[in-house]
Amino acid sequence: MNNKTKLDQGAGSGTRVVWGGEQGGHPYNATQTPIVLSAAYGYQDIDAWYDVALGKAPGFIYSRMSNPTVCVLEDKLCELEAAEAAVAFSSGMAAISGVLHSFLRQGQRVVSTRDSYGGTNKIFEEFLPRMGVEVTLVDTLDTQAIEREVARGCALLYLETPTNPTLKVLDIQRLAAAAKRVGALVVADNTFATPLNQNPLALGVDVVVHSATKFLSGHGDVLGGVVCGAELLMAQVRHYREINGAALDPFSAYLIIRGIKTLALRVRQQQASAQVLAEYLCSEALVESVNYPGLAQHPGHAIACAQMRGFGAIVSFVLKGGMETVVRLLPHLKYAHRAGNLGAVETIYGPARTTSHVENTLEERQALGISEGLVRISVGIEDTDDLLADLRNAFAAVRREQGQGKPVQPQAQCPGVEA
Repeated sequence: MNNKTKLDQGAGSGTRVVWGGEQGGHPYNATQTPIVLSAAYGYQDIDAWYDVALGKAPGFIYSRMSNPTVCVLEDKLCELEAAEAAVAFSSGMAAISGVLHSFLRQGQRVVSTRDSYGGTNKIFEEFLPRMGVEVTLVDTLDTQAIEREVARGCALLYLETPTNPTLKVLDIQRLAAAAKRVGALVVADNTFATPLNQNPLALGVDVVVHSATKFLSGHGDVLGGVVCGAELLMAQVRHYREINGAALDPFSAYLIIRGIKTLALRVRQQQASAQVLAEYLCSEALVESVNYPGLAQHPGHAIACAQMRGFGAIVSFVLKGGMETVVRLLPHLKYAHRAGNLGAVETIYGPARTTSHVENTLEERQALGISEGLVRISVGIEDTDDLLADLRNAFAAVRREQGQGKPVQPQAQCPGVEA
């Protein structure tokens, strides 16, 4: 099942998500990837067993090291990101932390931006300094400042684009070139864009990270992460995962494989609706600002047009009145979960303080430029007209409540967890 048959080079994205990693067929002539739940794999011949254990022969030893179902997922991501190898983890954060711990050592320096997912930011602010790694976080939109910090010398440049939840766009090719000039490794989180809209490896990045929990799985029912890159680099990441143990389980791998097969269809609908919602929000009087790379006025629009094939399914906006308005607005939405995930078939709304940056204190969020009135929308596959009407109606209800002086709803009606 460790399928290495490659697709035709000209195959389209809709074909790749379906057939990538699965062209060679499956055991028992199954048309779908079997779920192999065995923890260990037995051998009659001790020498053959030893050869597999040393990597001299193909095969499986123990599912913390590799698993047939998980390998199909890894091969599929290789096809989608045009990577030599991939390593799957038990969650997106396991993948991110696994990469950083695989390549960073005491006394080294990492450069990144202030805008990143809250969990990633915690690694930079809290955990890497404990290891003796120097961390420099730069204003995300100041490309020249990032280049200057990289030029001072660093072992690793970490990029996230578009950023979560502010949707800022980084010039991947330019920053990767700056890193190469000092011999730094470049890592990029490609979760928001997905491999359909952006391929960082083709822009000079060394390692690509995905939270497979999000758009890759697409159904909000599984955790997972995947790291892609050159085989030499992935061997180091695979070794770290093997010893530290954050391996993806085969049933989760199966669910992500199944989800990826509809990725092209889902993203096509999601980002079409996202564009409509973003444009509407720009006209809404209760909205202070809107973040979506597909808007012509977005600061990163030109860069997004150059390095992305689509603008994605995430929109964020800042409400006038801050959290008080957030608490009024969200309960009125009918076609939405108020939750801390993204990338699912259902539309999901949530403020940054209970989703992307729940780990951060108010003061930390303010320092990162994350407003208490910022709301993130993960646009689902529902009919665009229904999502637009739902949002319009919610804003109309808020205006009626404000006119009547209705008390603010308790914040418990706007629940959320880490995303």
